[in-house]
Amino acid sequence: MRNTLAPTFTTDHTRKLIISALFAALTCVGTMIIKVPTPTQGYIHPGDGFVLLSGLILGPIWGGLAAGIGSALSDLFGGYLIYVPATFVIKALTAIVAYAAYKVITKIIISKTNMPQLIISGIAGEAVMVAGYFTFEIFMLAFVNGSSFAAGAVASVAGIIPNVIQGIFGVIIATVLHPLIKHLSR
Repeated sequence: MRNTLAPTFTTDHTRKLIISALFAALTCVGTMIIKVPTPTQGYIHPGDGFVLLSGLILGPIWGGLAAGIGSALSDLFGGYLIYVPATFVIKALTAIVAYAAYKVITKIIISKTNMPQLIISGIAGEAVMVAGYFTFEIFMLAFVNGSSFAAGAVASVAGIIPNVIQGIFGVIIATVLHPLIKHLSR
């Protein structure tokens, strides 16, 4: 007798789950292995390329989860515990926005390579990352460290340039790897 409460997994569903787990792992490893320290005690890494690719290839739900989980695990393993929840949300939203922007832009811009669409959607996703960490760091500095809101905002400005640089590298990585990975994930 079949249990009607148990989820039914199709081959397609299982395949998507496996690819999502792989993207979460790639995101985590890409974030943890290659680190370029920044003056703000953070670091620049290629993991954002995999965050964008997660959204672009897997769609908003699976891609958002893969990006958020992989990035949050990297913060957890790296000792950035206070960032784990924020990173999960920010990176998931980065992947979701990149996916949504890509879907809209591909209806507006027609190109054989999809490079303009990938670049524009990557920029849209990375703008979420920059704004998300800026906002989180304001509140973290203001409330966790006991600073004023204004002092937190001023201190958070220092993180914008490293996050923009990280975002640029993420867009480049995603744009270069997308055609290959899209073909392999079919």
